[in-house]
Amino acid sequence: MNRVQVRFCFLPVALLFACACCTSAARGQVYEMRTYTTNDGKLDELNARFRDHTMRLFKKHGIESIGYWVPTDAEKSKNTLIYIIKHASREAAKESWQSFLADPEWKKAAQESGVGRLAERPESVYMTAADYSPSWTNDGNDDDDVFELRIYKAAEGKLDALDARFRDHTIDLFSRHGIKSVGYWHPTDDPDSEDTLIYIIEHDSPEAAKESWKTFGQDPDWKKAARESGVGRLAKPPISVYMNATDYSPIR
Repeated sequence: MNRVQVRFCFLPVALLFACACCTSAARGQVYEMRTYTTNDGKLDELNARFRDHTMRLFKKHGIESIGYWVPTDAEKSKNTLIYIIKHASREAAKESWQSFLADPEWKKAAQESGVGRLAERPESVYMTAADYSPSWTNDGNDDDDVFELRIYKAAEGKLDALDARFRDHTIDLFSRHGIKSVGYWHPTDDPDSEDTLIYIIEHDSPEAAKESWKTFGQDPDWKKAARESGVGRLAKPPISVYMNATDYSPIR
């Protein structure tokens, strides 16, 4: 796996967990976040292919669909799909992809979809859920909700301290300020497994996101937790991508 690289201002490599349970209760479970960039005008066809064929064929081959999103950025909203799937193990992932790609039904759907070749090779990162990653339900969501993908790179030797801060303080403080935690993961492959935290949160609206981040940053409890956590400065500024769930996404 290549080291995380920043793409179109948001995605360092190309994340969730089962809707009912985000924690990896079964040993070996891995999540895979994939990012597809279509040629101009082909995103609708790609979404139709996932909606009408791909998700069903994923299930047939042991791949669990978790969530599908399109960035809200004006340009990326025209050609980018980010999705997360789950495998029983890394070995199972390899076998599932092989059988999926060899499936005649998939080949027919791909050929007839009108998507053609992607503009860029799919990006993929395998991940495991952090031990504090919460359960998730779709209760109370509406069309104004917006998801936010964030990627943190800790300074050398500080990932455990960053995890502790999220586990013991940040998630509760997010909730206090109207930010819903969806899931938290670490890449499985070195060197990113040593310093990277990837997470998704949800806001009631883009306007609510702005207000929540403002009040969160001003919260004295957050300032105290940040100061005492031992995390220090991140190795790089956090990367953030706002996204809308597709109409066929299990997580919405």
